[in-house]
Amino acid sequence: MARLIGAAGGFLKPSHHRSDPAHYARNAIYLAPDRSLSLYALVWLPGQWTPVHDHGTWGVVGVVEGMLEERAYMSIDGEIHSDHAIRLKRGGLVLLPPGAVSTFVPNPDHIHKTGVPPERSRVVSLHLYGRMMNSFHEYDVDRGTRRLIDLPHQES
Repeated sequence: MARLIGAAGGFLKPSHHRSDPAHYARNAIYLAPDRSLSLYALVWLPGQWTPVHDHGTWGVVGVVEGMLEERAYMSIDGEIHSDHAIRLKRGGLVLLPPGAVSTFVPNPDHIHKTGVPPERSRVVSLHLYGRMMNSFHEYDVDRGTRRLIDLPHQES
């Protein structure tokens, strides 16, 4: 991932830098034909965040531009086996500056919320996943529930 970040200026196209004023943008860079791997450029405008979510796979994130913020959550009761009665508590906060690389694994699922506070500038980050990242579990922390949602991306 560190090499990808360093070479990003050579392979990221203008279409990979597309943003969306309504929410962060996921711009596909590479989608493996067998669905075993996917690479995206995510563009975050100030104030844009993911919901609290997990991935169901391993992943590597690298920051090309700006300062990405990650807020972790942990299950109070250990492994999650149901979509209801989930008790999460806030974990640590990680600031990822340009050049930073972060990794995660699926067991236990890495639950977090990622984004850019309104006072910061735009962020461009690369996200590599060990599957076609077209869905994830979204958590409602207050209700103690999760649901599987489809995750759209823009073809590049």
